[in-house]
Amino acid sequence: MASESSQKKQGVLLGGSGLIGGAITYYFKKLAGDDYDLLAPNSKKLSLRVPEDIKQYLRKAQPDFIINTAIAAIDADPLLSFETNYLGSINLAKAALAFGIPYIHFSSAATMPNGLNLQEDDHLELTPNLSNYTKSKLMTELTLRHMWETMGLDCTIIRLAVVYGKHDHKIQGFHRLFFSIADQAMPFMISSPEVVHSYSNTKKLPPFIHYVLEHREEFSGQIYNFVDPEPVSLSKIILTLKAYLQLSTPKEIYVPYSLAKFVQSCLAWTMKKLSRIGIEARMPAELQFLENFYHSQTLSSDKLAKSSYGLRQSEINIFAELPSLIEYYLTRWEHLNLISLNEHDFFDPKKRAEDFLRAPEDLMQRIHCNMDEIAENFNDIKRKKTEF
Repeated sequence: MASESSQKKQGVLLGGSGLIGGAITYYFKKLAGDDYDLLAPNSKKLSLRVPEDIKQYLRKAQPDFIINTAIAAIDADPLLSFETNYLGSINLAKAALAFGIPYIHFSSAATMPNGLNLQEDDHLELTPNLSNYTKSKLMTELTLRHMWETMGLDCTIIRLAVVYGKHDHKIQGFHRLFFSIADQAMPFMISSPEVVHSYSNTKKLPPFIHYVLEHREEFSGQIYNFVDPEPVSLSKIILTLKAYLQLSTPKEIYVPYSLAKFVQSCLAWTMKKLSRIGIEARMPAELQFLENFYHSQTLSSDKLAKSSYGLRQSEINIFAELPSLIEYYLTRWEHLNLISLNEHDFFDPKKRAEDFLRAPEDLMQRIHCNMDEIAENFNDIKRKKTEF
């Protein structure tokens, strides 16, 4: 009789420490049941830049599927972007082809032009003037299409828009915008009132991956835009965050794109000069997408809606999630001394931090009084007796 482990589908996920990869890893370890075992090697065990690393790890793991969420930093140099985002992704696809297993690849709306209701077949023209990140992600999409059309690669590309969710420990994308507002580093509106974008929720994504793996005939050789159905106004998000945080900035004064571009150039020049005297300073990598703050880009979810999976959890959107995101990130950033907050009650309603600083004895006695309840909460970890 086959062992329990041999009956499981074993997968390998690249990029498990990131926002998207972390959400998928948690889901398959905690919520997907006992049918899956997901390995998430870090870059020390498997570097996408080293083909031999890929071969050795996958030869040992013998996976039933591969998921790739890994990317180089969006401001990485040309070589790192090419080797990680493109060659690494294609080498994983070659391995999946050799094993005859599914390959799930995550791409980005950065490969698409600006515009409204963009379809899965819409993409930018591959030209030298694209950013390193965009160029490498677009090249990967095009090569994967070529591989499933000419070589029979069992692949699904999932294209995400502006990603939001908890556990982004690197502060990137939407969370960088949120951080700038919370840190009061945005005095004016860096956008236009009419600009809208699509958003992708990390909490809704893992169940879709699970479904895609279970229904390969339908989803193989396909690209899907995985976004919330309704596009969202960027200025409305900024003003909503400002209202939640009860801040006076950013002022509802919209900076023209030409002025924003000029200020960006001045800052870049200043930082370059500072580096010459030993002062290290870097602008947020997201500023390379400054144009997107002033141009709408919305992705159609019609193809996903018409699939057998459909649009699940459509009630979850960026505005519904903002209160919990604010509490999670502000608490985290304050603990890391990245920002200072004047109001603690919202984030620490039991005033434990204040008591820890000013009345540790009282706090400890309250813990002692509730010790029976606390101990009861840990009873479920007791080792169960083996029955024969």
